[in-house]
Amino acid sequence: MPLFFSEDKRAALECLLFVAGGPVPVSTLAACLGLSSDDVVELAAELKTLYDEEGRGLQIREVAGGYQMCTRPQFANYVEAFLQPELPALSIAALETLAIIAYRQPVTRAEIEYIRGVKVDGVLSTLLSRGLVQEAGRKDAPGRPILYATTPRFLEFLGLKDLSELPPLDEAAAGKE
Repeated sequence: MPLFFSEDKRAALECLLFVAGGPVPVSTLAACLGLSSDDVVELAAELKTLYDEEGRGLQIREVAGGYQMCTRPQFANYVEAFLQPELPALSIAALETLAIIAYRQPVTRAEIEYIRGVKVDGVLSTLLSRGLVQEAGRKDAPGRPILYATTPRFLEFLGLKDLSELPPLDEAAAGKE
């Protein structure tokens, strides 16, 4: 692959992604690097290719509408042995509620409870406190109930670029990937 950007710009992008600790929007990278958004996309592709070709333990991923430097999945056992998990595991009830919100968003608490068949106040509170879901306005219905939607943290938590990467609902219900 021919490289179009200077080593200096690639190194600068590498530094920004390293210190960010999470996904960085293209517009932020463009402003910091003095490049257009299109150039940042090209530059990130170059850096990603270099990391892939050299088989490094780190990789450049497009996540939650931006770019992130993260470890490669094949080295997860080493990283897990070194670090404590950032988020404790979610309960089955929390995962079910999170899945309903992810696939039906924006959705009200009553709609979630109708689908699950149980109250979700506590679970919804947990998901809100962990930053995986957020209030997304109010539904134009009697009582103007609060609508809930997933957050960029949800995409980061699952390593998804955007919601289109969620498995189709039929495959997800069957437990396929």
